[in-house]
Amino acid sequence: MYFLREFWRRHRRKIFVTTGVLGSGYFLYKLYDAHRRSLADLERQLANERENDEIIKAQMQAHFQNIQRIADTTTLPHAMNFLNSRIAEELDVGPLTQRLNREKATLMPSEKLELWERLKTLSFTRMVMSVWAVTMLSLYIRVQVNILGRHLYIDTARGLGSSDLFDDADLIDTDNEKKFLSGADFLANYGMPALISDLQAAVTEVLKGKQLKDYFNTTVLHETVMQILDMFMSTGNPHHWIDYLMPEDTRLHKQVTVSDNNSAVSSPVTKFDQLMAETREVLSSADFASVSEMSLRAVVGALMEHMETQSEGSLKSGIPLARLLSQVARTSSYLVNEAGKNQFIEIINRVPEVELFFTLLYANMPTSLA
Repeated sequence: MYFLREFWRRHRRKIFVTTGVLGSGYFLYKLYDAHRRSLADLERQLANERENDEIIKAQMQAHFQNIQRIADTTTLPHAMNFLNSRIAEELDVGPLTQRLNREKATLMPSEKLELWERLKTLSFTRMVMSVWAVTMLSLYIRVQVNILGRHLYIDTARGLGSSDLFDDADLIDTDNEKKFLSGADFLANYGMPALISDLQAAVTEVLKGKQLKDYFNTTVLHETVMQILDMFMSTGNPHHWIDYLMPEDTRLHKQVTVSDNNSAVSSPVTKFDQLMAETREVLSSADFASVSEMSLRAVVGALMEHMETQSEGSLKSGIPLARLLSQVARTSSYLVNEAGKNQFIEIINRVPEVELFFTLLYANMPTSLA
C-alpha cells in the first residue's frame, strides 16, 4: 500500500498526462472512425444514386425513342393520308386544266387569260399549302407525342411508387390520350378553309407581278416560294397560324356553370386541357418559331432539288411560268405522300436543331401549368 501511494505521489502528473493523451487519442480515433464510416455511407449512397440515375436515363432514352416511333409509324401516317385527300379535294386543278384544254379554241383571249391566272394562283397555293402543312403538321405531331410521352412516363413512375412529386396530378386515361392525339386531324377537318384563304392571299400578292411568259429557274422559284411563306407567316396576329393546327386555348374558353344564386363558376381544368395548353405554349415559343423556320427552308430547298431533277435540268436554266405550272401543281403528290416513305419529313427530322429541340422538349417539359 505504501508503495502504491509513493508511486502515485511521484508519478501522478505523468499518469494524468498519459491518461489525457490516451483519452484524447481514443476520442479522436472515434471521431475519425465515425467520419470515415459517414464518408463510406455517403459514397455508397452517391454510387446508388448514380446507378439509379443511369437506369432512369436509360429508361427515359428508350421511352423517348419509342415515342418517336409512335409519331413516325402511327400518328403521322394517318394524319398525312387524311391531309393528302383534303388538299386534293380543296385545291383540285383538274377542272381548270381540263377546261383550258377542252375549250382553248372557243375561249376569248380575256377568258383564257383569266383561267390561266386562276390556274397560276391555285397551283402555287397548292404547292405552298403542301410545303407548309407537311412541315408544320409533322412538327406539331412530334410536339404532341413528346408532351404525351413525358406525362405517361411520369404517370408510370407514380404507379410504381417511384415519385412523390406528382401525387396531386391527374393520370392520363385512354379517352384523354385518344382525344389529344386525334387533334392531329384538326388541320384537315377544321383549319384548312382559313389556311387556304390566307395562303391564297399571300400567293396573289407575291405573284401579281409575275407574268406567264416570265422565265423561272430554280433560284427564282425558291425565292418566290419563300416570299409567299414569309408573307403568310408574318401577316396578322403573332402565332395566328397556330389556330390552323389546333383549337383555341380551351383553358381560356371553358364553359361556366351558373349556380342558384346566379354566380358563375368556371369549370375545372382537365388533364386534356392541360395537354392542349402545354402544346400551345410550345408552339408559341421562340424556340419552336426558330425550328419551324429552319424546317420550312430545308423542305423548300429539298423540293427545289427534286423539281430540278424531275424537269431533267430544264428548270435550272429556266422555263416560262406557264409551262412550270403543271409541275408546280404536281408537287403536292410527293410532298404529302405516305409518311414512312416521305423524304421531306426525313429531311426535317435530320435537321440537328430539330432533333435537339425535341430531345430537350421531352426531357424538360413542365408537368403542371403555372
